[in-house]
Amino acid sequence: MSSKSIVFKKICKDKSVGVYMGKRDFVDRVDSVDPVDGVIIIDPEALQGRKVFVTLACTFRYGRDDMDVMGIAFRRELFLSTRQVYPPLQDRDKGIHTKTQARLLRKLGDNAYPFFFEFPDNLPCSVALQPAPNDVGKQCAVEFEIKAFSAESQDAKIKKRSTVSLMLRKVQYAPDCEEVPPTVESSKEFSISDKPLYVKASLDKEMFYHGEVIHVHVTVKNNCSKTVKNIILSVDQIATVVLYSNDSYVKCVALEEPGDSVATGATLEKTYKLLPVLANNRERRGIVLDGKLKHEDTNLASSSIVKEGVLKEVLGILVSYRVMVKLTVGGMMGMGASEVGVELPFKLMHPKPDSVKESEVEEELVFQEFKRSYLKGMKDEDEDGNVSGGDEMAPTEK
Repeated sequence: MSSKSIVFKKICKDKSVGVYMGKRDFVDRVDSVDPVDGVIIIDPEALQGRKVFVTLACTFRYGRDDMDVMGIAFRRELFLSTRQVYPPLQDRDKGIHTKTQARLLRKLGDNAYPFFFEFPDNLPCSVALQPAPNDVGKQCAVEFEIKAFSAESQDAKIKKRSTVSLMLRKVQYAPDCEEVPPTVESSKEFSISDKPLYVKASLDKEMFYHGEVIHVHVTVKNNCSKTVKNIILSVDQIATVVLYSNDSYVKCVALEEPGDSVATGATLEKTYKLLPVLANNRERRGIVLDGKLKHEDTNLASSSIVKEGVLKEVLGILVSYRVMVKLTVGGMMGMGASEVGVELPFKLMHPKPDSVKESEVEEELVFQEFKRSYLKGMKDEDEDGNVSGGDEMAPTEK
C-alpha cells in the first residue's frame, strides 16, 4: 500500500491564482524555524496581464476588526514579506527548495511557480485568547497567513476575488534538554507560636506535555499552634501581553481542593494530581490557546520559549504556567484565617515529534481542497476571496 502526502489547495474566486502547500504547521526550534514553501498556480488568461504576488504576514490582533475606531489600530503587522511569483524574477528551477515543491511543479505543469520564505528569529508563535461563547469576529491573537493575489503592481488595489489566503501556524515543541525538577519550601511563623509552619512542594519534572497529569508532592509539618484547615492546589496560566500594555492575566486552568487539614503537631505527606486541559476550560473567556487552524481543535497555549537576545516587546503574548499550593490557616482569639502559599513554575508543551526526512519514495499526493459557498448579492470587492475555484486548475490526477 502506497503512503499518501496531503497537499492543501486553495483557489481564488476569479481563478487567476491558487496556492498549494504541503503543510500548515511550521516548527520554531528556538535557534531556527522551518521555512515556508509552496507552489502558486496561475491562469494566464484569467490574469489578463496582471502580475502575481505572494506574501507571508504575522499579525497581532487585539480585538475585533470593527473595534478599529477613531483612527486607533487594534492590530499590528509584526512581519510582512512579499515576493513576485509571476512573471518570475528568476529561473523556475532555482526557486525549488523541497521535494514536495518539485513534485507539485511536475504535476501542475508549466503554469506553476514555487515560492519560499524564511521566518526571522524574533517572531512569536501562534496563540489566541479564547473568546466568550457569544463573541463574534477576530479576537486577540497572533496569526500567520500566506496570501497570493494578482494585481497590476504590488502596491495596486487588490480585489478580494483575485486573492486567496491560507492560515498557517508557527509552533514550538519541548526542547531535548531536561531541567531540574521544581522544588520549593517555605516556613511561616506566627506571633503567638514559638515554632513555624513548614511546607514543601515539588514536581517530578519541569516539562509536562499537553494532556499529561501533573503530580504535586506536598509535605506539611505543622509545628505552630494553629490548624491548617484546608489545602488548595491549582495550575495558573499567566499571559503577558507585551506588545501594547505589558498587562498580565492570570487564569486558573486546573483546581484541586481535597479538603485536607493538618492539626497542630501533625505532619501530612501526600501527592496530588492536577490536569490542565482545554476540555475543562471551554467556557473560560481569556484563556490563551495555541493557534487554531479553521475547523481544527486546539489546546491550552504552550509555554513561550524566547531566544536569547530577542526583544520580548515584539512577541505579542508570552505564556507561562505555575502550580500554586495554598494552605488556609485558622485564626485564634477572633483573628481571621490566613494563607500560606508556595508556587512551582513549569513548562507545558507538545512533545517533540520524531524527525521525519522527506521520503525518497514517491508518495501519492492527495489534494485537500478548501470550499466555501459564495455569498449572493454582493459586489466583487466585498466578496470573501478565501475560497476554492473548483476543479478548473486542479491536476488531472492525484
